[in-house]
Formats: sequence, C-alpha cells, structure tokens
Amino acid sequence: MNDMTTGFHRSANAARTVCCAVLLLQYACFASAGPNEQARRIYERIAGTPPDATTLTAMASAISAGCSGTSCPAGSQTLANVAHQYATSAPSFYNVTVKNLVIPWTNRDQTVFAPFNDYAATVIGMVRDDVSFNTALSADILYTVTGPGAGGLPAPSPANNNHYAAAETNAVNLKAALVQTTQSGTYGIPVEATAGLITTRAAAAAFFINGTNRAMFRFTMINHLCHDMETVMDTTRPADRIRQDVARSPGGDSRLFLNNCAGCHTGMDPMAQAFAYYNFDATAGQLQYTAGHVQPKYFINATNFPFGYVTPDNSWSNRWRAGINASLGWPNNGGGSGMGAKSLGAELASSDAFAQCQVTKVFTAVCFRAPTQADQAAVGNIKASFISSGYHLKQVFEQSAAACPGQ
Repeated sequence: MNDMTTGFHRSANAARTVCCAVLLLQYACFASAGPNEQARRIYERIAGTPPDATTLTAMASAISAGCSGTSCPAGSQTLANVAHQYATSAPSFYNVTVKNLVIPWTNRDQTVFAPFNDYAATVIGMVRDDVSFNTALSADILYTVTGPGAGGLPAPSPANNNHYAAAETNAVNLKAALVQTTQSGTYGIPVEATAGLITTRAAAAAFFINGTNRAMFRFTMINHLCHDMETVMDTTRPADRIRQDVARSPGGDSRLFLNNCAGCHTGMDPMAQAFAYYNFDATAGQLQYTAGHVQPKYFINATNFPFGYVTPDNSWSNRWRAGINASLGWPNNGGGSGMGAKSLGAELASSDAFAQCQVTKVFTAVCFRAPTQADQAAVGNIKASFISSGYHLKQVFEQSAAACPGQ
C-alpha cells in the first residue's frame, strides 16, 4: 500500500472519528436537555410554533418543579401535563398540527395540499372537545365553523365545500369557531345512515364516487387501522361473498385469483357490503343514500363471473375475526356482523389496530419520526392510556410529545 493510499485511509478514519464524536455529543445534549429546551420542543412539536417568552418560562418552571397544575406525577406524565396546560391550548395546535395530520386522510392522493373540509373539521373538533374517538366511524356527528370569529361564511351545505373553504381562506381560529352538530340535522342524512367520518361530504366525494365502494373500505383501513389491503391478505377465508365483477381466472389463469385477488376480496367484499346504499352524486355534488335499495355500482361487470355474489342488502360480515387477521385485535363482544356503515364503523373502531394506528400516527407527527423498537414500551403505554381514558386523542398528542422532548 503506497503512502497516498495510507494517507487517504488515515484521513477517512479521522473523519469517521470526528463524525462519531459529533453524533455522540449531539445525543448527549439531547438526552440531557434542560427544562427550557424540553419546554420549547414540546410546545413546538404540538403547537407548530415557538412559545413566547412568558409561556416558555412558565412551562420550564413547571417542568423544573416536576409538577403541573394541582398534581405532581412522575416521569413523562409530568411533561404531558405541561403540554396539556400550555401547548394544546394554542390555537395553532388545531389550525396547523391537527389539520395537517388529518387532511391527507380526506383524499385519495393522501396529500396535505387539499382543501379544508368537513371531515377534517370534525376530527379537529373531536380532539378539542375530548369526544371519544372510537365513535369517529359511527356517530351522527359533524363540526361546522359557526362559532366566534366565523361571521360571513357561507352556510354549511351537503352540496359543496364552500363553508369550510371560506373558513380556511379567512384563517378562522378553529379552536374558537368549531361547533359540534349532527350530519342528520345539517345535511339531512337519516340518523341510521350516519357513520361519522365515513359519511362526511369530503369522504363521500373522495371514496364513494363512481367505482364499487371498495375504495371507502380500503381508505378507512389505511386511515384508521394503518393497513392497506396487501398487508391483510388472507387466502384462507371463504370466497362465497366475492362479487361478480371479480374474474375468477384473470388472463385465463385461476391461480392469480386464488393466490392474489381472493386474499383481499374474501375479507373486503363482505365488509364493503355495508356501503351498499351509498353513492356520491357528482352532478348534485352530494352524498346519496338509497335506504333498502342497493346501488347499481354493486352489479357492474356481472358477466366477469356470473356465479359470483349478488348483493341483496347492506348486511356485512367480518371474516377477519378468524385467521391471520385476528391479530388486528377484535373485541370479544359477540360482534362480527351487522347492517350498514354505522355498525361496521363501530366494529372497525373497536379493534386494537384502530387504537394502535391513532397512536402511531400522532407519535410520528409529533416526534417527526416513526416509533422505533426503543419506543415500543412508550407507545404501548400511550395506547393503553388512550383506551382507558375513553379514547381522548388530545392526550395522545400530549403524551407523545412528552415521550420525545429531548430528541
């Protein structure tokens, strides 16, 4: 080895040594972050903006005292209480952090660059008011921007998004202006047809339009159970309720159906049947519900396999309570079947996967990274607290920020 090569390797080793030293120093700084740094990071992670000097001093003092409010819990819960008292009280928490988290759930592109809408407003309102989030897929609930500071907006309408778009344009303070109401009262949807976020206008426009209504099931799984269809494929479930439009020998090869298509459709089709009476009417610009009458989209391409399942009503069955997808954590409550979107939404939101998904998404948003293996104990504790508290999503933000204040 010549001198030039030797010199090169020595330089590279020295550079690596310096780099490692810098990383170790950064880690040590993060691990030993003081009250001011912890307070600043907690506030910025939740509120999305730096705290003012007065708020920063108050938060740091509370952290130094190991106490917030009237109680003095130990460890990260102290930081969570500080987050509750200061950070989640900031208007920007609702206008920025929660809004940016939920807007991608409302469109097929899963982009944050979509208009503010009734789906997002309802999630933000539920967070603000500590409404049990396990009702998000089943309740007759809607939030409108009709409170203080919201004057001059168009009225909420089932036929357009103008009310919510104007609120965004006017930068209305959502913390102050959101008002809880009902879809049945505002949009005229029958109470029994309401299913929380599923039947908001934004969700209907994105996922009930055209197609076969399987999109609504797929995106509900992505948004609220953190599973796309490929991750829940199970070819061992019965294929008796797969619709006629799914070819059993695509391209003349039945193995493609048995080893691929069936893996998704055996679970999805029996549950997507809950949406049989829904459609988004693009001409009228609103959700259509035909009680007792299956939408024509459920019968398209019937000649692909004439002997397939013909949808008679909106009854559904959860075939995933057995097989590999039992790992999604379905409750032992005698459920697993029902009629319509409301009961299906309650079924999905009762799973362990639903709670795990909400915590994982919030943790990722607040900590600016997905949970690692080292975070699993903390995430498990946050999830257990989320469930035991009555599914209050606001505290998940607070506890997640407390779990990574020095990182």
